[in-house]
Amino acid sequence: MTKDELLVKVKSVIARVLKLRENDIGEEANFIFDLGADSRQSLELVAAFEEEFDIEMDEDGALEIQTVSGAVDFISQYLPMD
Repeated sequence: MTKDELLVKVKSVIARVLKLRENDIGEEANFIFDLGADSRQSLELVAAFEEEFDIEMDEDGALEIQTVSGAVDFISQYLPMD
């Protein structure tokens, strides 16, 4: 998987969990300040990423991520990348 493909999938998960349009999610968007995620939704995002990519992430590390691009970088550590 390439970074661009991963970004598309990450944005899709975020859109589904936060009930947003994918086009409204920028790569540098902050989950809390730009996308309106609360602490419960942050946990839901971690669970949704784990399910989507069939991975088990370090939850504490995942919850420290603040941006969409940060999520892409974090998740890419768990996946074989092209």
